[in-house]
Amino acid sequence: MIAALLFAGVSGLAAGAALTLPRRLWRRGLALQAAGAALLAVAGFAALVASHPAGAAFTSHLAPRFGVDRLSGFFLGTLGLIAAPALGYCTRYLDDSRRGRATAAMTGVFVLVMASLLCARDPITFLASWELMTLVPAAIILVHRAADRESRRTVFTYLAITHLGGAGTWVSVLLLARAGALGTAGVVASGSGLQAVVALAALVGMGTKAGIVPLHTWLPRAHPIAPAPVSALMSGVMIKLAVYAMIRVFIDWLGVLPAWFGVLVLAAGAVSAVGGVTYALFEHELKRLLALHSIENVGIIMLGLGACLVLRARGDAFWAAIALAAALLHTLNHAVFKALLFLGAGSIERAAGTLRLDRLGGLLRRMPWTGWAFLIGAMAIAGLPPLNGFASEWLTLQALLHTAMHQTVGDGVAGAVALAALGATAALAVFCFVKVTGLVLLGPPRRAAVGDAGEVAPPMRAAVLVLAAACVVLGLVPGVLLGPLAALAPWHAHVPASAGLRLPGTGALPVIAIFAVLVAGTAVLAGLRGRRAAAPAPTWACGQPVVSQLAWSGAGFTKPLRLVLETVLRPRREITAAERGGVITAIAYHGEVPNLIDERLYRPVVRRSLMVAAQARRLQGGSLAVYVGYLIALVLAVLLAGRIGLLG
Repeated sequence: MIAALLFAGVSGLAAGAALTLPRRLWRRGLALQAAGAALLAVAGFAALVASHPAGAAFTSHLAPRFGVDRLSGFFLGTLGLIAAPALGYCTRYLDDSRRGRATAAMTGVFVLVMASLLCARDPITFLASWELMTLVPAAIILVHRAADRESRRTVFTYLAITHLGGAGTWVSVLLLARAGALGTAGVVASGSGLQAVVALAALVGMGTKAGIVPLHTWLPRAHPIAPAPVSALMSGVMIKLAVYAMIRVFIDWLGVLPAWFGVLVLAAGAVSAVGGVTYALFEHELKRLLALHSIENVGIIMLGLGACLVLRARGDAFWAAIALAAALLHTLNHAVFKALLFLGAGSIERAAGTLRLDRLGGLLRRMPWTGWAFLIGAMAIAGLPPLNGFASEWLTLQALLHTAMHQTVGDGVAGAVALAALGATAALAVFCFVKVTGLVLLGPPRRAAVGDAGEVAPPMRAAVLVLAAACVVLGLVPGVLLGPLAALAPWHAHVPASAGLRLPGTGALPVIAIFAVLVAGTAVLAGLRGRRAAAPAPTWACGQPVVSQLAWSGAGFTKPLRLVLETVLRPRREITAAERGGVITAIAYHGEVPNLIDERLYRPVVRRSLMVAAQARRLQGGSLAVYVGYLIALVLAVLLAGRIGLLG
């Protein structure tokens, strides 16, 4: 049954991608792709709960093999759950131009490539799908943006960083294949040098694709310039497939890793979570802000994964399984609310013509369906109960709390620091999305074009409403998934599916009661308000005319925090005054918070690399005689080396 659903889903995606190329059939092709993605979701979640999923096991042989187990089934279900509304959204987001149809076709191919990675059961297919997963969205961006100069530069940065860092993926997978460890836990000796090399290579290679700090710099550049549905797939699913690969390596294939490696993963997660949300706070463009929040949420997932590795190394099988379930649950939850927010951002851009936060405002009245769905996504990503973001962050907090209470001092300190990082991240995320919802959805429009904005087409509204409903359902009944996700641990720690978030020693989390209280409170407030509305009154602005330039801005909202963190963030300000006859007539202000990792790490490396390349270019003189001289020198050097070896 699962195999049949998978075959039907893949066939629908492939046939739909082909049908999008003719102009008269392109919307039907997208609808067929959406149906195929929905079948992938059904097949994937069916495989998660099945006792014996269909398909072959992993092998170290190079012959192509495909299959699905419960872990890949969970990620396939996540892929289908996001791809189905995203592809349906494309039917009105894209147009029937050649560029639009090509983007629609390549989006379907992108989903197929990610499904291929999840179903791969041999190193060659896995690595080929891994590379295509990088190349296909790059091609989509170039086609969608008509290959303008800035897009080409961004795509070059994206490809350069992911391929250079991604070499670690090749090293880890090929070393495991050479050792015959793919699909067989315990082949690599615990604590051996080979285990450490494979684990570190995988953390670098797969962490680059996931966007963990400091390997993240491509992500806030590439995701915002992609079409909104592709941004949803990249942030919602693509970077999560790197998490899937890490779970395969760290948990399935390498056996029990030493505790120091788990602490390293915790550190990477803590830095990514806090760093991502901090820089997102000072961002003024909506899609770039959402991309930075992807770094934050990948950091939260890494916190859960790191806690799992530490607890497993210390022999605490039950809590290690809970930590793994927390990481996987947040993987799904982030995919849902991040896809919702990116699709909502696409609708806002289509209706208002901009994504600059300080140029929006008042969209909740003008776009009620999209606005309320976006508000639910903002509450979910901020970790507010009873939505799905709160459920998985709460579960991660419990796992970190148990790690911090461990008897080993080093593990306890690492767990405590990670716990503090999660708390700070949650607080800053609330702060950030209060700013976003206030500037985007509430207040008066800051531009005339925003005042004329209207609701988008029904398929675009339906996509965000489906994902908003998923945020609510996953927040109310997270226990449905807790048991199956914890059972994905190879050590098979049993967690009852009915346990919900009622874990030993943590107390109960009354999610349904929280939801009921919130609904009742909202109804009471609405009843008290009744039909009465406040009488309009003029705004007092110290005698000045009330103009849009006086509206509260994002920079003003975050300035107190920027002043507190000034020593760390090193913000830059530039004030230019225009003067006439000794009287200041105008003042221009520009401020920014630079990305210190870009400026202090990547730019010096790029600058030195270009200097070395410029020196090396002198060797290319264009003279045949010089090249023959190089060849003779090389032959003489080889002969001399051989002679020395014979004499030795």
